[in-house]
Amino acid sequence: MKLPNKTTIIDKAIVQIPDGATVMLGGFGVPGTPFTLIEELVQHGAKNLTIIKNDANETGMGVDHLLENGQVKKLVSTHIGLNTHAVDLMNSGKIEVEFCPQGILAERIRAGGAGLQGILTDIAIGTDLQDGKSRVEIKGKICIVEPALRADFALLHADTADHFGNLAYVATARNFNPLMAMAAETVIAETEHLVPVGALNPNHIHTPGPFVDQVVLLEKLSEAYNVVQR
Repeated sequence: MKLPNKTTIIDKAIVQIPDGATVMLGGFGVPGTPFTLIEELVQHGAKNLTIIKNDANETGMGVDHLLENGQVKKLVSTHIGLNTHAVDLMNSGKIEVEFCPQGILAERIRAGGAGLQGILTDIAIGTDLQDGKSRVEIKGKICIVEPALRADFALLHADTADHFGNLAYVATARNFNPLMAMAAETVIAETEHLVPVGALNPNHIHTPGPFVDQVVLLEKLSEAYNVVQR
């Protein structure tokens, strides 16, 4: 059986994202953040987005470009302290920010990818983060019900991909990308290197191709790739 070639050009991939979409963005600070896909999303201009990302990047970088362009309605994140612009938007009520402890954010995304409705945790009991959330008692212990997170789209950054969408990440870029690949209806990955199917050692594949819908080779390498294809 011949596996499909999922490679595409960046504008064709990002134009699918409509106004009001929920979009997961991989990354922990800089490592693993799909900066090129984010820039294309800025150019595309989809509005009223809900962005799920570990952080808001720094001012003038990544997510901040979406904020500057007025495209974000809500941000689900663990912290935004490195981005003073995001803090100002939150304090002025121009965007909604849902804070979530980092491990809980990862687990909520994992739950979404596993088809669960949510998780139970005692983390945040007795803090402002429990406000407005359902609670249950299990064996005498109060737990918060944290709903699972899913998205319409996930934008990821990989070091290497093959044409079928098998992805390999490097070092800390592996952070949220594998979880988000399982928790979105449509997964688009940018990659620094593109190889034929079979070139990746199966033991080095972190996200299997069935979870990935489209692969975009980063622009700096696309010209060389096109020459090879011809």
